[in-house]
Amino acid sequence: MGEKSKSAKAKKIKIIHSKRRMLQLKKREEMGHNIRYISKVPVKLVMDREFLTLHPEDSISKLVNNLRDEESSAVVVDEEGRLMGFVTMKDLLHFFEPPRRYSIVGVGLLKKYSLSHASRVGDIMVRKPITIHVDEDLGRAIKVMIETGKHHLPVIDDENRVHGVLEVKDIIRLIRIVSA
Repeated sequence: MGEKSKSAKAKKIKIIHSKRRMLQLKKREEMGHNIRYISKVPVKLVMDREFLTLHPEDSISKLVNNLRDEESSAVVVDEEGRLMGFVTMKDLLHFFEPPRRYSIVGVGLLKKYSLSHASRVGDIMVRKPITIHVDEDLGRAIKVMIETGKHHLPVIDDENRVHGVLEVKDIIRLIRIVSA
């Protein structure tokens, strides 16, 4: 191979690398724009409108039987659909946490488990959950989630009625769509 063909090949490679680099920068810029756009998206467009609702007097076994597949939280409401509390799988796990004084699983834990079947959702729900207003945008919701460490936010209106539940996974799904 002559000196000219080596030089021409090197130039072509340099052009290809330059084009590839420009495309990467452009894509990164577009993605940055899209992610900035995400913060302006209204919560009501992303929230899950089909969510598990329970009443405080519902049994914990009803909660356990309904927390399956995609469900990882339950909104506790009154007869008018107003928020009274919120329960996540983590709250449920805390309820079944063995007492510290027992080093092995014993009668105490079994007793607690059997009592739990008679216990109500109202016993384990978070009574003043962190919420987001239905008219807020994702920027505000993300800020609340980061500051509080909460992965689920009940979405409420001025009358405290629940319109949906916003979860981290809903936001990540949107980010995945706009970054593709």
